[in-house]
Amino acid sequence: MICQTLSDEKSVYSQSGDCTVLMKNDSGGKQVEQMKDMEFKKAEIKHTDGIYHIVQTTIKTIYPRYYPQEVVEFFCQLHSREHIAKDIQNATTSILRVQGQLVGTGSREGNHITRVYVLPEFQGRGYGSYLMQCLEDQIAAAHPAVLLDASLPASRLYEHRGYRTIRHEQYPVEHGAVLVYEIMEKVF
Repeated sequence: MICQTLSDEKSVYSQSGDCTVLMKNDSGGKQVEQMKDMEFKKAEIKHTDGIYHIVQTTIKTIYPRYYPQEVVEFFCQLHSREHIAKDIQNATTSILRVQGQLVGTGSREGNHITRVYVLPEFQGRGYGSYLMQCLEDQIAAAHPAVLLDASLPASRLYEHRGYRTIRHEQYPVEHGAVLVYEIMEKVF
């Protein structure tokens, strides 16, 4: 198996097979695998409720810090159980399990990444970066760049991953509230 190593200031990603394993330096400078017992794979219809739980829990926990309630409700409706099931049936959704527990999800259509969510209690541990790396690896095999729509809570993660904002967008929702988001791109 061929192994490719990619690095940034803080992390090293060792790639083998479908996806990439995130490595971090420990306090002595030695590289240690941070992600053990992880599985990234295509979602199956049986994962619909689990993915719905991840998405809804994350939106209801994190988004009220950034958006008015009308926008939070819009996101909840946008990522309905039915929409998730449709994306699973279209084979565009993947899941991330850690030690057998479903903790994250991400989708892609062509070179567009959508619906990347990690349960709030698992955020800040590198799982979102791992999901993004796996999705980017799949896209890089067929496209020169990747696009995504970045919510306010996620835009910083994407910037750290090398994305740049190509335009700002607004979408009116109920009661005069406005969803503000960024269209971001990363060129490989």
